[in-house]
Amino acid sequence: MMRLAIGSDHAGYEMKQHLIERLREADYDVTDCGTHSTESVDYPDYAAAVGAAILDDQVDRGILVCGTGVGVALAANKITGIRAAQASDIFTAHQAVEHNDVNVLALAGKIVGEVLAWEMVKAFLNAEFAGEERLVRRLQKVAQLESE
Repeated sequence: MMRLAIGSDHAGYEMKQHLIERLREADYDVTDCGTHSTESVDYPDYAAAVGAAILDDQVDRGILVCGTGVGVALAANKITGIRAAQASDIFTAHQAVEHNDVNVLALAGKIVGEVLAWEMVKAFLNAEFAGEERLVRRLQKVAQLESE
């Protein structure tokens, strides 16, 4: 069973709650990293919590939600070892894993509807890194940028 961490700021709270319910119905092991209400909070805190859960090997992948998905993706990508992609369509959600070995999906809670968000999450979770030489080479270059 895949273990997941999910987090959001206040703008993504309702979408996060919907996704947690759907994920648990689908028998995923879900860790809710907060927030726990629609009261205004800072998105980097929740990106950090999801990133830490991945890096500490508590979970396999993460999902983050804010109003646009941009803020949480930006914050998560500052964490060495986290590769987050903001997606607004199903193709991007699975392609990000297959070609870029993304371990965090960032969603727009105020833009994307619940049905599309769930389809993107399923695509993200069912995708596997293709591992082709060209893709590995490119990720090595990304890792080099992180270390510079």
